[in-house]
Amino acid sequence: MRKYLALITIVVFTVIAAASVPTTVPAMQGGMEDNPGFTVTRMVVAESIEDREPAGIAETFSADTEKVYCFIEAKDIAADTTVSFVWYFDETEMARIDLPIKKGGRWRTYTSKKLAGLKGDWRVELEDADGSLVDLVEFEVR
Repeated sequence: MRKYLALITIVVFTVIAAASVPTTVPAMQGGMEDNPGFTVTRMVVAESIEDREPAGIAETFSADTEKVYCFIEAKDIAADTTVSFVWYFDETEMARIDLPIKKGGRWRTYTSKKLAGLKGDWRVELEDADGSLVDLVEFEVR
């Protein structure tokens, strides 16, 4: 009986120890890519980029806005890779721009899109090199 009690105790402590080990938190929730090899810490749409930072971040833009920028900041990049910014107007893909992000602690990059006066719902999806959705940002043009 002592042999079984010792075995049960070892199993219980092993399960508890395994459960307490920290795991990687996915970059985003809702079924998006759990491990793209980097973490997206910011993804925003803005009116401009100034000193390598987004300026005029918004969720709604005037129809008079000629161009908007989608900016990301990635951290903990395991290896050089490529990401795709996929711009959608309603459900129509309007542009796909591939940009590199390099191995290291931090990388910022952005792309832009001329809006051509198209009013309605827009979104930008960020895909990893395998084409898996990593993050997205939505905005509206009125």
